[in-house]
Amino acid sequence: MVNSYRLLGEGPHGVIALHGWFGDHRSFAPLWTDLDQERFTWAFLDYRGYGGSRDLAGEHTLEEIATDVLTLANHLGWERFSLVGHSMGGVAAQRVIADVPERVRRLVGVTPVPANGVPFDEQGWALFAAAPNDPDRRRAIIDLTTGGQLSGRWLDRMVQASLEAAHPDVVAAYLPQWAHADFASAISGSRLPVKVLVGERDPALPAEFMRATWLTHYPRAELEVLAGAGHYPMEETPIALLSSIEEFLGRQDDEADAPDR
Repeated sequence: MVNSYRLLGEGPHGVIALHGWFGDHRSFAPLWTDLDQERFTWAFLDYRGYGGSRDLAGEHTLEEIATDVLTLANHLGWERFSLVGHSMGGVAAQRVIADVPERVRRLVGVTPVPANGVPFDEQGWALFAAAPNDPDRRRAIIDLTTGGQLSGRWLDRMVQASLEAAHPDVVAAYLPQWAHADFASAISGSRLPVKVLVGERDPALPAEFMRATWLTHYPRAELEVLAGAGHYPMEETPIALLSSIEEFLGRQDDEADAPDR
């Protein structure tokens, strides 16, 4: 059984995109018009409980996402592929690498959660834990993580999209999965080519945090800070984001083209 997904492009380089906690495959929709569909084939996956997989039963774990990613890759006939993960999708992508490092060509993390999770203080945890069942808390989180500078109408649209994307109980189930992730030892030292993209306005996952986590875990990782973006650069700076992603994915070198381990 293959999860719901959207496939775009006919290029030889397969890329699986993994959405964040408040989204589904449509989180990447602002990029779709300008994808390079000659070089890449993009598969935008919905996790169980999200989007087109909303009614698909599951355990709602990172391990399950990794299994579903591999099922999709096998279904598409992709022996090797690259991964792009936004926020929670960034840690889910790393679970794939921990399980089958030899199948991943390149990894791009977009404002991504690291493999050792995110430390919360008591107030922060209370805010996030209440968000699955409280649209106002979702709005507060989106506003906070984009620097408190964006349109109220946009915030309302993002909240509505998040409510339509997934069952609240599924959103709640995934919170400890990404926040308390603890498998950095399984990926640390990987020679996989990795790019980490963060928004300059995202106080939750800033560049300093990425240097202490992602860039420590992956010796070949590089970091880019996106001007004018917060936690949702697909919405805030889509062309700059896509240009950076495709430039990185399109690089060729002997080490990148060989299996990681």
